[in-house]
This record gives sequence, C-alpha cells and structure tokens, in this order.
Amino acid sequence: MLRLLKWLLALPVALFILFNAYVYGNIITYRAVAPHQTAFMSMRMNQFAREGRDIELDYRWVPYNRISTNLKKALIASEDARFAEHDGFDWSGIQSALKRNQKSGKIQSGGSTISQQLAKNLFLNESRSYIRKGEEAAITAMMEAVTDKDRIFELYLNAIEWHYGIFGAEAAAQYFYKKPAESMSKQQAAKLAARVPAPLFYADNPKSKRLHNKTNIILRRMGSAALPESDLE
Repeated sequence: MLRLLKWLLALPVALFILFNAYVYGNIITYRAVAPHQTAFMSMRMNQFAREGRDIELDYRWVPYNRISTNLKKALIASEDARFAEHDGFDWSGIQSALKRNQKSGKIQSGGSTISQQLAKNLFLNESRSYIRKGEEAAITAMMEAVTDKDRIFELYLNAIEWHYGIFGAEAAAQYFYKKPAESMSKQQAAKLAARVPAPLFYADNPKSKRLHNKTNIILRRMGSAALPESDLE
C-alpha cells in the first residue's frame, strides 16, 4: 500500500517533468522550424467538430519580414506595450490582474504578455486556473531564455486566432482584406489587432461598437509602439 501511495505521489511530478522536457525540445525546434499546428489550433478545431461546425483550418506561415510593420505595431500597442524590453513578464500588469481577480473572486485576466500568450497558444489551452498560469509562466521563461524577440514575435504573429478557423497574419489578411499580410494599412492592422482578445465574439458581432472604439485607441497608440531592435535596423 505504501509503495502504491509513493507511485501515486510521484506520478504527477514525473508527468510534469516529461511535459516540460517535451515543451523545451519543441521550443528549441521552433527557433528554426515553423509549427505544423499549435495546441490551441487543435483544441479549437476539435471544439468546432464537437459542435457540428463544418470549419476548415486556414493557417499560412509567412516569415517575419513579410508581415506588415503596421500589424506589428498595432499588436504591441494593443497587447504588450513593453514587449521589446521585458523578460517575458509584465510584473505591473500581473499585479493589476491579480487585484482584479481577487476583487471578482475568480480568474478573469492574467496580465498576459505576447510571450505568455504564445506559450499558451503553442502548448496549452483556454482553461483558467493558477496551475495553468504557472505552467504558462514556466514555458514563457524557457522560451525567453533560448529564443530571440523577433522569433517569439514571428511565432506569435503566425499563431494568433482571428476568426473561425483563421490563424496567423497571412490567413487573416487574405480573409478580411484579400491582400497579403505585408500590405496591410494602419487602419486594417489596427482593426485586426482589436479582434485579438475575443476573435469569435467579433466574428459573430462584426459591427460591435467595442471593436470600433478599440480600433481607434490602437491607432492612437501605434505611433509610440516600440518594436524589437532588429525592426529598427
């Protein structure tokens, strides 16, 4: 009985170590190779299938230099103003999110940076718990330690969900504007960035006043958005 208890206690630790070893191996691979599909894409497409929705995955990888600077600035303005300078975590944002969660009595927001969002998209799911946030933090730390900012941003830009089955900047630009991701205007980029927190809500509510207001806020902030250093060379 004691031996069985020891095995039961050791199993979660072993699974945690194995999962993180798998994640680390994939992070190293993704420094040079585009993901075939992310965990979030798989989860979302399985969800659509369970709901009986006939939706196909549209995911088109494009290199960093073929994505509009307008979209890069729009996403930094919208999602993570300190992306170019932080180590993967916006500590002031995390503190604010914790206060909001404590006030509401449940996890509503996590102060997630672009790096944290990418960690979730690549390897995790949409569940909201402190255990999941802890795993997200561990993956983010690993990724920031071995991957440069340009590559993190490139992976993020290619993995974002924009609409039902639409993932990545190129698929979104073609779906919404019938043009490549490198050709988006400031207005188009800002409107895309405004969709990021709730893409399926905005897919169902394309005339939402909230989407219009957020687009205008992003447009005002884009001028001061700081890109990674290589974009300035």
